[in-house]
Amino acid sequence: MFEIAFDDPETKLKKFAYQNSWGLSTRTIGAMVMVHSDDQGLVLPPRVAMVQAIIIPCGITVTTSEVEKKALLDVCQTCAKELVDAGVRAETDLRDNYSPGWKFNDWELKGVPIRIEIGPRDLKENQYVAVRRDNGVKSTLKYLTLKEDIPKLLNEIHNSMFQKAKSELDSHITVAEDWKTFCTDLDKKNIIMSPFCGAIPCEERIKKDSSKDEPSDSGAPAMGAKSLCIPFKQPKDIHTNAKCIHPSCTEKPIKYTLFGRSY
Repeated sequence: MFEIAFDDPETKLKKFAYQNSWGLSTRTIGAMVMVHSDDQGLVLPPRVAMVQAIIIPCGITVTTSEVEKKALLDVCQTCAKELVDAGVRAETDLRDNYSPGWKFNDWELKGVPIRIEIGPRDLKENQYVAVRRDNGVKSTLKYLTLKEDIPKLLNEIHNSMFQKAKSELDSHITVAEDWKTFCTDLDKKNIIMSPFCGAIPCEERIKKDSSKDEPSDSGAPAMGAKSLCIPFKQPKDIHTNAKCIHPSCTEKPIKYTLFGRSY
């Protein structure tokens, strides 16, 4: 927002308010869903997931005795308690009217970072199977180190998801110093760092002239570019002969500014 002013209590003159754009709102939830999710449903970062690990008993059949069933369910509940004590938000899914496969799909849709499977054979071997939601990798781990392995795995998932998202972002940041390249990169759904004078009328021209009457392909946005921020890390210094990105602008650019379309 521009031209937000207030009356200075000391000088009685109007002053402009200092602003920044670091406020968080519920749209960050939408961004998280768009960045991380896949065709199977949500993929939640471990640090914001309400449930970080879901424990599901497997291998219970009509031939399983009540004693064996109870022993398996008790171990699942014990695992959940130990994980909670270790600071992990863990739960069990002991519903007996759904198959393990149905439960796997249900919790994948919800994006829970780790699924822990425990069956009769795992019980005998003092082990369990941990399945990562972000990449589907399965690991057979020992029950003895449960409280150490699951927090470690959650950190690995967090780092992996962050690096994947950052790589995706970095691959879509380009530097453009001429208008043709700017518009071409914009149509490729990139965000662009370009030299910019910082003037409001110039930004309005950039927004107007980079928009299109018709989408370039089916479903592609046709809105014009707007400034997003001035990155602290500049791609390079503004040299003496540099020109503002808009071809009609005669002002000297002050910084490389990040431009992008709204979606």
